[in-house]
Amino acid sequence: MENVYVETSIVSYLTARTSRDLVLAAHQQITQEWWQSRNRFSLFISEVVLNEVSRGNSEAAQSRIESIRGITLLELTENSKVFAHELIESRLVPEKALADALHIAVAATNGMDYLLTWNCKHIANAFTRPKIEDFCRNKELSPPTICTPEELLEV
Repeated sequence: MENVYVETSIVSYLTARTSRDLVLAAHQQITQEWWQSRNRFSLFISEVVLNEVSRGNSEAAQSRIESIRGITLLELTENSKVFAHELIESRLVPEKALADALHIAVAATNGMDYLLTWNCKHIANAFTRPKIEDFCRNKELSPPTICTPEELLEV
């Protein structure tokens, strides 16, 4: 079974009220479809995800926390923290997006097959994705395939 690191945006799209924005609503629907087939994978989150989903409106936070109950929690190790800072120092992830760098780092340092996200600004970005993959390989890590639920749906 392949390992999937579930980044915070997936949990948010999964549990949010349906958006009136057509693109966001479509992403929410795709996320729900993928979630229904999640048993094909071993799922993982990190302390970063847990911290992020716990913020904000208490009812919404409770719904997000409930949705990830039972998913294996990966520790935020010193190696992951160092790797995240190296991603920022290399300008692959902006300094203001430390949490995004940490998601990438935790997935890479824990040998995840996939990093599942809707964050296309700093993580699943067509311009930076190959550079992040090369960066992982240069650090002798196997890069996770960074993708959206749409890309990870079985055809």
